[in-house]
Amino acid sequence: MKTRFILINTSHAGNVGAAARAMKTMGFDDLVLVAPRWPNVLRREETIQRASGATDVLKNCRIVETLDEALDGMTHLCATAMTPRDFGPPTVTPREHFQMLLNQELISKERRGLEVENACNSGVAFLFGSERFGMRNEDVYRCHACLSIPSNPQFGSLNLAAALQVIAYDWRVALGAYPVQSATEVPTLADAAQVAGMLSHLEQSLVAIGFLDPQAPKKLMPRLNQLFNRAGVTQEEIHILRGMAKMMLKAAPAQPAMPQAAASP
Repeated sequence: MKTRFILINTSHAGNVGAAARAMKTMGFDDLVLVAPRWPNVLRREETIQRASGATDVLKNCRIVETLDEALDGMTHLCATAMTPRDFGPPTVTPREHFQMLLNQELISKERRGLEVENACNSGVAFLFGSERFGMRNEDVYRCHACLSIPSNPQFGSLNLAAALQVIAYDWRVALGAYPVQSATEVPTLADAAQVAGMLSHLEQSLVAIGFLDPQAPKKLMPRLNQLFNRAGVTQEEIHILRGMAKMMLKAAPAQPAMPQAAASP
């Protein structure tokens, strides 16, 4: 689904750069500025610095004079402002509205017999007003919904770029979130034979330090076996445990030699 973020009468250049960064983080790149305060806002140093590398979004960004130009090709409009007191579109949370919107899109495509992945002609636009005075009533009236981010009732003020980041994140999750990239390699779990070998080694060390009585072992080793099964030990952890068992055997007092039977005359 085509997605566009529209900033109306933006007064702070840094917010444009921060908005571009927020968009790129969530995989969006269609940014339109309507009559910003600074005509050269996309080239200003503060904008570029706050973009933190999202210069491709700034490069693709368009500056237009009217909201009509910014809305070209968009079919569903979402305001990000308090609903005017006299009347206006319904106020909803982003997640609630996005789920409803995607369900409607799916139903529409199924009725037309189209593939969901290949037949999306809809365009969703998210409108953000000026930092100084928000969105004008007449711009809000044009929208299908007014998105309200659940926040502290006593302090609900959000920076423009921060609000855009929240909206972009919820919309990305609704469309299909990116998979989490692990910072570490997936560990290899120890197999049953490795666990059994470690337990045998551990049992020897526990006997050597006097913790386990081999004449009355009770259920100590089966319980340890269950403990390690629940823990899902890795091969590296098996090596650590066997190293501990090895050092316990070295540190244990020497066991007295078993007396040998006297030889027959």
